[in-house]
Amino acid sequence: MKYLILIQSNERSLAVWETLTDQQRTDFGVGHLKLTEEMIEAGVHVAAEGLADPSLARWVSVRDGRTVASDGPFAEVKEHLAGFYLIDCADLDEAVQWAAKVPDAAYTQVEVRPVLDMSGWEF
Repeated sequence: MKYLILIQSNERSLAVWETLTDQQRTDFGVGHLKLTEEMIEAGVHVAAEGLADPSLARWVSVRDGRTVASDGPFAEVKEHLAGFYLIDCADLDEAVQWAAKVPDAAYTQVEVRPVLDMSGWEF
């Protein structure tokens, strides 16, 4: 079963980030790299990426058959998706165990969400 581990950035996590030393920030980044390696070795890793700042995002919609891409206006939100791990493991309990190893979990919360398997769906 696939699970998505979502890493959010918010005022609280940014405030904690500001208190970290340069070495702690380096260790944090290395922690992500090591976790990815561990996931690969365990055979559960599907994908993992950090995401760029939301100011670089685009909203996309289709109206009357025309694609409209816009860089705003942005909704007032207090948090945004900062990165993710997509893993394939036995069950939710195992996914939670992997999520507990995400460096961000030591400072804030990370979310684990099952990915819907739509491969057998017929339309």
